[in-house]
Amino acid sequence: MRLKWEIRLGILLVCISILIYTLKFLLLGDPLNTYLYVMNSAGFLPINVLFVTLIINQLLAVRARRERLEKLNMVIGTFFSEMGTDMLKLLSRQDRSVDEFRQALLVRSEWTKDDYARAASAMEKHRFEVEVDGMHLSLLKEILVKKGNFMLRLLENPVLLEHGPFTEALRAVFHLKEELERRESLEALPEMDLQHLRGDAARIYSLIGRQWLDYMQYLQRSYPYLFSLAVRTNPFDPSASAVIEGRQEPRSPSLKMTASGRSE
Repeated sequence: MRLKWEIRLGILLVCISILIYTLKFLLLGDPLNTYLYVMNSAGFLPINVLFVTLIINQLLAVRARRERLEKLNMVIGTFFSEMGTDMLKLLSRQDRSVDEFRQALLVRSEWTKDDYARAASAMEKHRFEVEVDGMHLSLLKEILVKKGNFMLRLLENPVLLEHGPFTEALRAVFHLKEELERRESLEALPEMDLQHLRGDAARIYSLIGRQWLDYMQYLQRSYPYLFSLAVRTNPFDPSASAVIEGRQEPRSPSLKMTASGRSE
């Protein structure tokens, strides 16, 4: 039976240790000193094991988790670039009470953690309701059908297991897509059915809205150039435009950029 590489490596390291102690004994000719050295080394072995398993392993686990979260945020960013922002823009314009918390969501470059906390609190208090009709549902259906393969690829990404809230939002998006596809026509729907679809749309509005706010905070902290575009295309701002007008805001002198574009 072929041994695993870990076992082969262990045998090799033990043989090397035996060889080193044998050479020490043959060259120095002091068996007592060799025995004492072996015992001293064996005494420190549990401490070495503790150091490797509890400290180094923990550091490696933290680093691996950060890398997974980085990949996850890339996936979330792709979702908003491809369809999430457009869906939020459409749904927020059909929210009759959006003015109650719109001002709290106009993210700016000088925002701090407290500002994001206040925006999150405003979202928690807001009652997400959308007055969509057949025309708006048709626009949503167009987006969802067009991006169907894209959403399937997102679900296949294993990093989504790291982020339950985003997975839940994506599941809600899939549900609405299926609901809309099962109807031959979205015009002149019964009021009861229309209310049901409005509830599905409101669920998406609420879930991806919260994900959008978290993602904006991540961009501000890690990728200022992506954050700049996200601010200019804020789906909750009816006057938002990607075109830069007026005087350019001065960059913070304390902001350092890496080669990859991340801030330090």
